[in-house]
Amino acid sequence: MDPPLNIGIAGCGIGGLALATLLARQGHRITLHDRFAAPAPLGSGLVIQPVGLAVLKRVGIYEAAAASGSPIRRLCGRVAEGGRKVLDAGYGDAAALGIHRASLFHLLLDEAKREGAELICDFEVRNLRAVGSKHLLVDKRGDQSGPYDLIVDAAGANSPLSPLRPQPLRYAALWATVDWPENTPLPCDHLSQQYFRATKMAGVLPVGLSPGKSRPGAAIFWSIRSDAATAWRRRPFEAWVAEAVTFWPEFAPFLHQTRSQADFSLARYAHGSLSQPHSARLIHIGDAAHSASPQLGQGANMALLDALTLAEALRCFDVDSAPARYARMRHHHVAIYQALSRVFTPLYQSDSNIAPALRDHVFAPMIRNRAAQNLLARLISGHLVTPIRGLRLKYPEA
Repeated sequence: MDPPLNIGIAGCGIGGLALATLLARQGHRITLHDRFAAPAPLGSGLVIQPVGLAVLKRVGIYEAAAASGSPIRRLCGRVAEGGRKVLDAGYGDAAALGIHRASLFHLLLDEAKREGAELICDFEVRNLRAVGSKHLLVDKRGDQSGPYDLIVDAAGANSPLSPLRPQPLRYAALWATVDWPENTPLPCDHLSQQYFRATKMAGVLPVGLSPGKSRPGAAIFWSIRSDAATAWRRRPFEAWVAEAVTFWPEFAPFLHQTRSQADFSLARYAHGSLSQPHSARLIHIGDAAHSASPQLGQGANMALLDALTLAEALRCFDVDSAPARYARMRHHHVAIYQALSRVFTPLYQSDSNIAPALRDHVFAPMIRNRAAQNLLARLISGHLVTPIRGLRLKYPEA
């Protein structure tokens, strides 16, 4: 058996934290690095699809995550003109999980620490410095950490360690977290959305209990062009709320809990993939290796799959062979879902008139038969194709 490795992970996102636990459990010495002064997540709610939940079972936090979050059994979308349903996708025998990012972050961080991973805060990674066959991580002040036998880049889409330069997408989203209201007709186990063509989209995602909350919550979002975000910040808040409520009356009890633009954070999106997500003893995972729009709900799930794949590769192969093995095990799944993301994004966020018309009048009728519904369920679940080549995942049942 090869000796344990000294591994440095840049970034404490979902993928980096899951990987820290899996590798520390194998006996490796793990050091996590992040720029925050104290551990804290960024973002609002997210959907952990069945493939991601299978990884959480491997990590050992599935039950705790399920207790914190809210099961998502269907995705439902309606057009504003007349309220006609144009998206109705169930998960079959499985279910996804809506959860606040903070809840999942703390569960993953606690598990990583329990397995012995070390965390270095206030360390904003900027580059690497070679020391023989090993690397030092260097932060913005010039401080160094290491040397490490292997560096894992889990620092996100704008990672300074990654050569990936994804193409920014025209549309972004405004996110906020509110309490789940008692006076809403929206089902508490559905991800509900409302569309006007592809230029307007609002949504409500149940996220269960957020840290410090005694009531279940919801993550709400509003699609917006990236170049309109500054003007939105300057607009009278009440006028925008009135517009949003007119667009989707069921949005009102959620939106009326917000008081100003300061309650919302802006999430920008980009699309791109590395053809080779590794170099000499440096491996990129998650958005540092491949980023996409959120339309298929796969972002955090892809990072979790990358983490499990890399852990399996390092368990079975030496440090020099494992990176290429990791890339081969994930290549097919990443390529297919990146391509599908490019296809689906214009249907829900774009200035196109043709794409949403195809969504409403061609795609929507097509998915009403049983075979198409089963195919769509596999697509959104994340296992339309095998997620990890050579590794079978066990998906939690609903």
